[in-house]
Amino acid sequence: MAGRRDERESGDLFGGAVAPGGQGMRRARAAAARTQPLADRLRPESLDAVVGQDHLLGPGGALRRMLDRGSLASLILWGGPGVGKTTIARLLADAAGLRFVQISAVFSGVADLKRAFDDARQWAGTGQSTLLFVDEIHRFNRAQQDGFLPVVEDGTVVLVGATTENPSFALNGALLSRCQVMVLRRLDDEALERLLGRAEAESGRALPLTQEGRAALRAMADGDGRYLLNMVEQVLALPDAPPLDAGGLAGLLARRAVLYDKDREEHYNLISALHKSLRGSDPDAALYWFARMLEGGEDPRFIARRLTRFAAEDVGMADPQALPLAVAAWETYERLGSPEGELALAQLVVHLGSAPKSNAVYSAYKAARRLAKATGSLMPPAHILNAPTGLMKDLGYGSGYEYDHDAEEGFSGQNYFPDGMPRESLYRPTGRGFEAEIARRLDRWARLRESRQS
Repeated sequence: MAGRRDERESGDLFGGAVAPGGQGMRRARAAAARTQPLADRLRPESLDAVVGQDHLLGPGGALRRMLDRGSLASLILWGGPGVGKTTIARLLADAAGLRFVQISAVFSGVADLKRAFDDARQWAGTGQSTLLFVDEIHRFNRAQQDGFLPVVEDGTVVLVGATTENPSFALNGALLSRCQVMVLRRLDDEALERLLGRAEAESGRALPLTQEGRAALRAMADGDGRYLLNMVEQVLALPDAPPLDAGGLAGLLARRAVLYDKDREEHYNLISALHKSLRGSDPDAALYWFARMLEGGEDPRFIARRLTRFAAEDVGMADPQALPLAVAAWETYERLGSPEGELALAQLVVHLGSAPKSNAVYSAYKAARRLAKATGSLMPPAHILNAPTGLMKDLGYGSGYEYDHDAEEGFSGQNYFPDGMPRESLYRPTGRGFEAEIARRLDRWARLRESRQS
């Protein structure tokens, strides 16, 4: 087992360097290349050729610094499909002189892990270290993830796990504490354009696309390099014809499905973006995130529930009509269904985004809960208690109560907090929207209360 060995599975679009071989091997590879998918033919052979991840692989990038120090740590590569997770793992092994072994959590179990660990120990005995790449590592259960701990700790393997899920939720804390999380970015327009240039250079011809069609092709890839190159192959296979614009391209190719899992991180990311856009009084951005959620297949009822919460929490008394409008929009959706009912939710999004905002009621509610816990079981003052029995009257229940409707300005100014408890100011209206009038009214009552109680 002397020397270095690569144990590679066919992987993603940016895979690793070509294994050593003689003249016959190179001819065989050249022949096979003619039938390979374009994504395979364009695999870079060095980390410098990987696009879109300069924050990790460029000068001063975290992975580049590890390699320069000669100390590659165990890693979790977190990013969407087609951004180069498998590629980077392969090329890291090449650059660090490690034996590369790849397994997939989708198809592997405990026996496969044990076999990989045993093999790594045997190779370590010959002086050859192993980089174990685990694709979709988040699919391993907690016990399987714990199985990596001893081999990572004793250096049997350098673990590189790839995941499309947020590691904070998908991986257990013990494993995360032993790995560094590297976030891979979706490929931007510049990175995708570089891939298009490589595809044209490899095929020896320009893509039959107008500039508009070229931009549309990048947009259809939605940050996924592998998907982009698969579409490029279809475009290059078209018979000679005038260059395609965006409309012509859309008629031939399918846009990449929107990344959205209704029970996973993207679900929470987009609803957070919608909520924050509304809070920031940007109805245009809010409508965008609302549409993104619908395009991803989100249940409009979930959105309606969140919008109703927003009306109470973030608009509040600055626009008291927001909450009944939210309930009405929700009910309209329930009656009309999709797609007509979604227009009512869109109207609600615009109303909430453009409404004055106040969380004064929300803050007052939280303060009241804290105060209630702190003061225990203090009784209401006797004058505001009903006295349905003679005993209760004898005890002073209801004695001294002033009927506010009979008081000047309909305001008696009596104390309604427990006797002996200092008065607390919990609800503090803003000067925005309807709350400006409420603030003036409460201020007037406060002055009246002070004068009458004194």
